[in-house]
Amino acid sequence: MFVSYKWLQDYVDLSGITADELAERITKSGIEVEGVEQKSKGLKGVVVGHVLEREQHPNADKLNKCLVDIGQEHPVQIICGAPNVDKGQKVAVATVGAVLPGNFKIKKAKLRGEESNGMICSLQELGIEAKLVAKDFATGIYVFPKDAEVGADALEYLGLHDEVLELGLTPNRADAMSMLGVAYEVGAILGREVKWPSGNAENSDEKASDYIKVTVDAKEDNPLYIAKVIKNVEIGPSPLWMQARLMASGIRPHNNIVDITNYILLEYGQPLHAFDYDQIGTKEILVRRANEGEKIATLDDVERVLSSNHLVITNGQQPIALAGVMGGANSEVTSDTTTVVLESAYFTGGVIRKASKDHGLRSEASARYEKGIDPERVRPAAERAAQLMADYANGTVLSGTVEVNNLTFEPEVVSITLDRINRSLGTDLKIQEVEDIFARLQFKTVTENDMITVTVPTRRGDITIEADLIEEVARLYGYDNLPTTLPIGAATPGQLTEYQKKRRQVRRVLEGAGLYQATTYSLTSLEKAAQFALETRDSIGLAMPMSEERSQLRLSIVPQLLEAVKYNIARQIDSVALYEIGSVFLKNEDDSLPEEREHLAGAITGLWESHPWQAEKKQADFFVAKGILETVFDALGVLDRISFRQAQVKNLHPGRTAEILLNDLVIGYVGQVHPAIQREMDLKETYIFEVSFKALAQAEVQPIQYQSIPRFPSVTRDIALVVDRETVAGHIQRVIVEAGGRLLKEVNIFDLYEGDKMEEGKKSIAFSLKYFDPERTLTDEEVTKTHEKVLQAVKDKAGAELRG
Repeated sequence: MFVSYKWLQDYVDLSGITADELAERITKSGIEVEGVEQKSKGLKGVVVGHVLEREQHPNADKLNKCLVDIGQEHPVQIICGAPNVDKGQKVAVATVGAVLPGNFKIKKAKLRGEESNGMICSLQELGIEAKLVAKDFATGIYVFPKDAEVGADALEYLGLHDEVLELGLTPNRADAMSMLGVAYEVGAILGREVKWPSGNAENSDEKASDYIKVTVDAKEDNPLYIAKVIKNVEIGPSPLWMQARLMASGIRPHNNIVDITNYILLEYGQPLHAFDYDQIGTKEILVRRANEGEKIATLDDVERVLSSNHLVITNGQQPIALAGVMGGANSEVTSDTTTVVLESAYFTGGVIRKASKDHGLRSEASARYEKGIDPERVRPAAERAAQLMADYANGTVLSGTVEVNNLTFEPEVVSITLDRINRSLGTDLKIQEVEDIFARLQFKTVTENDMITVTVPTRRGDITIEADLIEEVARLYGYDNLPTTLPIGAATPGQLTEYQKKRRQVRRVLEGAGLYQATTYSLTSLEKAAQFALETRDSIGLAMPMSEERSQLRLSIVPQLLEAVKYNIARQIDSVALYEIGSVFLKNEDDSLPEEREHLAGAITGLWESHPWQAEKKQADFFVAKGILETVFDALGVLDRISFRQAQVKNLHPGRTAEILLNDLVIGYVGQVHPAIQREMDLKETYIFEVSFKALAQAEVQPIQYQSIPRFPSVTRDIALVVDRETVAGHIQRVIVEAGGRLLKEVNIFDLYEGDKMEEGKKSIAFSLKYFDPERTLTDEEVTKTHEKVLQAVKDKAGAELRG
């Protein structure tokens, strides 16, 4: 809602308070003022000029040479390119030395050999948005009325010496969507009276009921409909002050009749509509629900198909307006209009909202109807508009109104005790102070002992319960004045749970390793729901999915991560490393809610390391993915209980996949996406992993134990073992560790050979073994004895032979 500071002064005395101070006071009382715009900021030197002569520029077809009286001793010559400039016009002239928006300074100049001493301005050049400029002046200069004083300040005429407050209204404060509503708010804040505009036009002897009849079939949608008739109107521009106020409020001027309806909408918050009486075609107005498939061409020249959910104004047969949203083109006020039927009605919000949404039409009128209007302003608004039409369109207002009234409403009555207010706010207010606050709001009150009964004005539909009254007292008393208190009782500082700490720790580790966090949909398609799942169960479908692609709750995070990888690769981002810690949803056998588990998943493709200066590149592979997971397990303190086992997992490469075991229980997998799926998704080699984060986070972690740095040397022995090609290296490593006993501290694989010098069906695996005793230096005999046990064990249990 845009509020003109000068316009607001018509209703409330603002002496002694600036626009910025007022904005701060309004914000502190509960309605945020998002900004204050000074319309003439940076503008100076613009006056009203009178074009005495106009002739074609001798050296340019599209320029005019004008002699303009600007109120000085001699008229000045100005070169103007506007197509609508002409002799006899009163125009806005930026004189030499003037400053226009953008710090554009006007200087003497020569245009095609002719001197120009100033600039004849359009409204756009004075900083007014193009969409707010009347169509007659949209492509040229602005022309003032004939009575404009030559040499006077043009900005004053245009209402630019004003400041506009932009209110950020919440949906419950529909009362502040009008100047009078804002006036009541400001009056309460400042403790000043609110002055209402006059609205009693002199009526003719003719009766409005002789010209029009009103019937309402949809009584629930339209409980009150009022029509007034104004004859002999003269269509023309509205007065300049009204145009200025409309533009300041974000509404484009059209003509005096339409501008008056818009002006009242802003002033009273009551939408009005003017019909051309002669174009209605009958002497009847019938308000009803539209028929299915019925059509209407609205004022924006769009033909719209209606349904029975929409409310229409008709001439008894065909629609002439979409009620509360937009008028019809077949009854539009034009330059030929002489008689106007003025509509002022109370429409219920639901039916207006439905029509506005269905047709994509959100107008100033529909916005107010949707949030609720004041039923007590329907008649005064119509009377005020009729008076303005008589004053500024020379219309004759016919006596009486034609109306259908089925509206019954009672003001809301809410009671509250003084103790309840003070306990809620922590204050010690007296009954007189509370009564004074309600009086400033113009709420009628009756007090008995400590009980205050408030009759809420109909303009404040947001006040229905005790809490609403407490809020009114708090904001006008001043939130800054409320006492500051601390809660009573024992309090403990908030902290993360152990589970949350581990989640954060894992995120830091993965991001430190170079992976980016992804957040993907928990919804997927039926086809992808069970792909890469750790546990096979039926997926859970949504009752009302937004699409088939998002109809199932996921059983795995990996399919969504692969979609993200595919998306990036399609945009030439070839190296991608993503992870996500998120939920999967497992269906239970009964109809209970699904089991929600948190998983950790990742996807890596492309280059893992690139050092161009050293000519080094490393592609992501199985061992990169495995190494990342081992870093995570180490950070969580469970690496010593983790093992990897070669496995066959559906949709993964049969030779590059391993199950992950924690305490010999499978908690996840790591491997390459199956080549067939890679081709289907246009992916290069992509490695993925997914583990149960819940299992990791809930695993018992032994306290950290520190050991002193060894004082005694260690002994390293390397062995190369020839085994069957199918033998798993991890099995051999476990045999070595078991046989090595307490002296064997480390076992590492450092080589694998399967070349042509190896016997068919065999391979060679080389291990490095480190022996040491932290309490003494080992002898060769002790190391040899233990090492022999290791060699015998791998021969007996793994069928391994030392490579010669």
